[in-house]
Amino acid sequence: MTTKDNVKDQDRVRIFDTTLRDGEQAAGAAMTPDEKLEIAKQLERLGVDIIEAGFAASSPGDMEAIKSIAREVRDSTICSLARANPDDIDAAWEAIKEAAHPRIHTFISASDVHLQHQLHKNREEVLEMAVAAVSRAKSYCEDVEFSPMDATRSDPEFLYAIISAAIDAGATTVNIPDTVGYAIPEEFGELIRSIRENVHNIDKAIISVHCHNDLGQAVANSLAAVKAGARQVEGCINGIGERAGNTALEEVIMSIRTRQQYFETNVAVDTTQIYPTSRMVSEVTNFPVQPNKAIVGLNSFRHASGIHQDGVIKNKTTYEIMDPKSVGWSGESLVLAKLSGRAGLRARLLELGYELDKEELDRVFAAFKELADKKREVTDRDLEALMAEDRRVEDETGYRVEGVSIETGLGRVPTATITMTTPQGETKTERTEGNGPVDAVCKAVVAVIGVRPRLEDYTVRAITGGLDAVGDVTVRLRHENRIYSGRAADTDILVASAKAYTNAMNRMLALDGTEPMDKMPGV
Repeated sequence: MTTKDNVKDQDRVRIFDTTLRDGEQAAGAAMTPDEKLEIAKQLERLGVDIIEAGFAASSPGDMEAIKSIAREVRDSTICSLARANPDDIDAAWEAIKEAAHPRIHTFISASDVHLQHQLHKNREEVLEMAVAAVSRAKSYCEDVEFSPMDATRSDPEFLYAIISAAIDAGATTVNIPDTVGYAIPEEFGELIRSIRENVHNIDKAIISVHCHNDLGQAVANSLAAVKAGARQVEGCINGIGERAGNTALEEVIMSIRTRQQYFETNVAVDTTQIYPTSRMVSEVTNFPVQPNKAIVGLNSFRHASGIHQDGVIKNKTTYEIMDPKSVGWSGESLVLAKLSGRAGLRARLLELGYELDKEELDRVFAAFKELADKKREVTDRDLEALMAEDRRVEDETGYRVEGVSIETGLGRVPTATITMTTPQGETKTERTEGNGPVDAVCKAVVAVIGVRPRLEDYTVRAITGGLDAVGDVTVRLRHENRIYSGRAADTDILVASAKAYTNAMNRMLALDGTEPMDKMPGV
C-alpha cells in the first residue's frame, strides 16, 4: 500500500475518477444522489486524486449530488465538468465551491469534424471560446482543467495552439481525450510526446489523458501516454462509461504499481480498496463484472489448469504477478452455516469490507439465517450478494415485493400472483398469465405499478455453484428513450426476477424527468 505522503508528487501519476460523470453515461447506469455520495466516499477511501462528481449544468439532481460530495469528501479534489460557456462555468463553481480542493474541468471540441458538423464554428472562434472559458473558471478557483475534445482526430498544429492558449489563460491540467476510442497505443504515445515537444508552455501544466474503449485500446493507450510523460489518467471503475466504456482505472493502477520500473513512476492509492470499490460500483449501477475481467473479475486469481495449480502450490510467483490481497481479494472461505452466530457473521463481513451497526447487523443476520436454512454453506460471494440485496431494500423508497407465487407446469398456462407494498404503504395483489413463469411475474409487477416499459435485457447467473446456488438477476427496461437497470438475488430465481424488475421500475420512477444520458456531453 502506498499513500500520497510517501510518493513524490512530481513522480506520480494522478488518478482522475469519472465514474460518477462519464461512467454514469453508460446506458442504464444512472445513479441517485445518495448512491453517488456513497461511491464518492469509497473513492476517497481508495485514494483517487480527483473525483469528477458530475456535470453540474446538466440537471438540478446532478448539481445537488455534486454539492453533497463537495461538502462531505475532503481528501480528494472534487471536480465538475463544464462546457465552454459562461453558464456552465458558473454552475460548476456553484456546485464545488464548498470543496476542500475544488476543480473546474471545461472542454470544447477541437477536431474539424466536430467543428463543422456539431459546433458549426471555425478554429478561431473555438480557440476564443476555450480561452474565455478557462479564464472564467480561473476567476473562481486555481485548479482548472481544459480538454480539447476529440483530440486524437484533431489537426496537431491546432491542438498545440489551443493547448498553449488554455495554459496561458490559466489551465493547470490539459487533458488529451481520445473521445471516440480511435487511437492506437503507439500513435497515442507519440501524440503525447509531440505535445511535450511543440507546446512551448507545457511545463506549466500536467498532461492528462482520457481514453474511450471503442477499439478495446483504452487502457493500453493510457499506459502508452504515461510512458510518454502523461501524469494524470482519467477513467472509471470497472471500465464503465459511454458506448464501450472508459479506461478501467483498476487496470491502470495495478499496471503502474506492478511495473513501476518500466513506467518509472507510481500511483498514490490504497490498492487494497480496489476490489471493494469495484464491487460497490457494480452493485449500485447493476452492471455485473465479467468473470474474466482483469484485476476484479471472479476468475482473476483462479487457476484451473493442473500445470498452473502445481506451480502456484510450489511458489505463487510462478503464475501470479500480483498478490490477490493487494487489491482487496479475501479469498472464498466456506466457514459460515446456519449455526453461525452474529459475531462470526460480523467478523466475516468486516473482512469483506462491510462495517455494520447493531440495527444493520440484526437485519442482515435475519436475512443470513433465512439464506443459511436454504444452503448448507454460505460463501463470501453469497454474503456479498446478501449485502447488495440489503442495500437495495434499505435504499428502496418505492414499491416492495412482499410475496410471489407461481402456478406452472406441463400443459398449464403459467400464472403469477404477486403482492406488493406501494410507496404510500398500501398492499396490492395482482394475478397475471404469461408465456412463461418469468414473463408472468414481470407482467404482475407491471399490473401493480401501472407503467409498462419495454424489457431490453434479462440476465440470470448463479453466484456460486451447486443446486442451492443464489441466483443473481439483472433486468434492463426502456422507457421514453432511457434505460433503467435493476438487480436482485435470491435462491428462488422467480422471486429474484420480481425483485429485479421492481428495482428497475423504482429507479425509473425516481429518476424520471431528468435529462436522458444520451443527450449529455462529455469528453
